[in-house]
Amino acid sequence: MKFAEHLGAHITPEWRKQYIQYEAIKDMIYQAKEQAPSEEVTDESIIQRYFARFDENFFQYCDKELAKINTFFYEKISEATRKFASLKADLQQYTDHEKKPETLTLRRRRASVVFFKEKENKELSRTRKLPDLKLAFSEFYLSLILLQNYQTLNFTGFRKILKKHDKLMKTTRGMAWRQAHVDTATFYTNKEVDHLISEVENNVTSNLEGGNRQKAMKRLRVPPLGDKENPMTTFRVGMFSGVFAVLILVIIVTASFTKKSDSWEPALRMYRGMFIVILDIFLLGINTYGWRSSGVNHVLIFEIDPRHHLTHQQLMELSTGLAVMWCISALGYLFSGFFGVSGYIFPLAMAGFMLLFLINPIKIFHHSSRMWLLRILFRIFTAPFHHVGFADFWLADQLNSLVTVLLDFEFMACFYAFEVDWIGPDRPSVCTSYAYGIRTVISILPAWFRFAQCLRRYRDTKLVFPHVINAGKYSTTFLTAIFQTLYRLQIEREGEEHRQSHVFFYLWIVAAVFSSCYTLTWDLKMDWGLFDANAGENKLLREEIVYAYK
Repeated sequence: MKFAEHLGAHITPEWRKQYIQYEAIKDMIYQAKEQAPSEEVTDESIIQRYFARFDENFFQYCDKELAKINTFFYEKISEATRKFASLKADLQQYTDHEKKPETLTLRRRRASVVFFKEKENKELSRTRKLPDLKLAFSEFYLSLILLQNYQTLNFTGFRKILKKHDKLMKTTRGMAWRQAHVDTATFYTNKEVDHLISEVENNVTSNLEGGNRQKAMKRLRVPPLGDKENPMTTFRVGMFSGVFAVLILVIIVTASFTKKSDSWEPALRMYRGMFIVILDIFLLGINTYGWRSSGVNHVLIFEIDPRHHLTHQQLMELSTGLAVMWCISALGYLFSGFFGVSGYIFPLAMAGFMLLFLINPIKIFHHSSRMWLLRILFRIFTAPFHHVGFADFWLADQLNSLVTVLLDFEFMACFYAFEVDWIGPDRPSVCTSYAYGIRTVISILPAWFRFAQCLRRYRDTKLVFPHVINAGKYSTTFLTAIFQTLYRLQIEREGEEHRQSHVFFYLWIVAAVFSSCYTLTWDLKMDWGLFDANAGENKLLREEIVYAYK
């Protein structure tokens, strides 16, 4: 892997501008080399002056980069030192509290029981609990590892770019400059990060894990960002993908030669929702792979535990495994007549399995990732009452794209509650009706979640733009859903002969077009950052480009 790709894949996203601008410096060198006067037609003294002027500008730029890195490192190491002092104070308070004698003399206890109770409660409220301390030290240790990586990546960047400079310019000035400036720079020579890492390891081992260093290091150690792929996981993804391809072909052939009936419609709705969820997990795996390849550290951005998180391989394994089970369930429905059972048992069993897999409290099958998802979903459902983080509004945005899935799940719940006929199924009527208002509420819910999140962010920041304007974007979905419901109700009452003559039909179309234009404009300009007039060389794109052109 080229160093530019390695740097992009291992930087801390929020520190992106504080790293060495390796690509910019490399472009300077190549541009200078291409624009250099030809040795065949130009006097040697002119060529020397050209390269001397370039080196003067080049090393001035390197000086600025080095000063930027030194300053940022000094700020971060000072911040880390203060944080460690605070953690040590909390740890000392905790250990002192644990060593206090828990028994008092009977006379003192009888004489001042209320006083001591109040005092003890105050002390407990000021003292961190053991799990909180372990988590705090674990997070601090991660920040130190990131700072240590910052040192290593920047030094390696200077070493490689100056080596490239000397190779192309046929000189040794780059190496001399590195020895004089980079090798003696604060960010490289300062060993305080290593000292803090060692101190944290010792404190956690001796004070929080009872002297068990192996247990302490298991809690603290962070796997490398570029973790190698697990060959067994790769094998299972390939195996599940192959089985799915065969089974989906069997389903298509079987469905083509099976007599259609009204009982197919509810089954199609139920299987569609589950399949879209499975497909979404697979696409998330592809996204994760793309983020990792382009240096987008989604683990930090989503505030996921870097020690326990799903890789792109594991997401693909999960999705392809569920896809195989989905196919088996669908085949069970198609061949239910041969088994002498109702076909509706199979989609119910599949949905029940997926639900149990998600909420299973036992610490197996990616427990920490499942609990993270449930926690974020809870925060979304209670949006106005929590501070909104990136993962909260990202997942809420995904739900806005999965309204069809939510409606299919609502249909499934309604169907099995009110309409399923295990003996001789009839065409459903209640569960597809808008008369009860449930489908309207379900279709509005994802937009409401984001609407509430935007209002909460406005409450926290007092910024009308972008939060109130963004809330307006989601409010347009309410109008679209309401006009659609009114139109559907009118159709149910009057029939479909004159469906396009209803006034609500045109109001629905106008609301949908307005909502789509509002959403598209916001997404292109604000979310994607396109059409930026000040984007510089990235015409009509954004000023900073994370993903490579090719």
